[in-house]
Amino acid sequence: HVQLVESGGGSVQAGGSLRLSCPVSGFIYPAYCMAWFRQAPGKAREGVACIDTDGSTFYADSVKGRFTISRDNAKNTLYLQMNSLKPEDTAMYYCAADRFGCLRGRTALDSTTAFGYWGQGTQVTVS
Repeated sequence: HVQLVESGGGSVQAGGSLRLSCPVSGFIYPAYCMAWFRQAPGKAREGVACIDTDGSTFYADSVKGRFTISRDNAKNTLYLQMNSLKPEDTAMYYCAADRFGCLRGRTALDSTTAFGYWGQGTQVTVS
């Protein structure tokens, strides 16, 4: 069955860095559009970054220049390198996958409906 398991979250001071990982199984990973979303308490889930099968990427304006999404197709793993973290980056971070999500381009980050598979999340706290 499909599994997406996020890890790498934690507590960090403002200006620090974290690297999230999301190994997946149960589907043909190289053929899937992958993304990171986040959800802060009391707020809607929002798209952070997505990466297509050809490596093309899209980012939310709030993280552009600070976060980098990448994928390792040999390891079936998605990553999110987060630098220059800010308190407003505090949220639960989720890994998501969809066969056709990236066909929406940048707008794939505007709605959770673009992605059919989700992980359970990893908490990131920036103080």
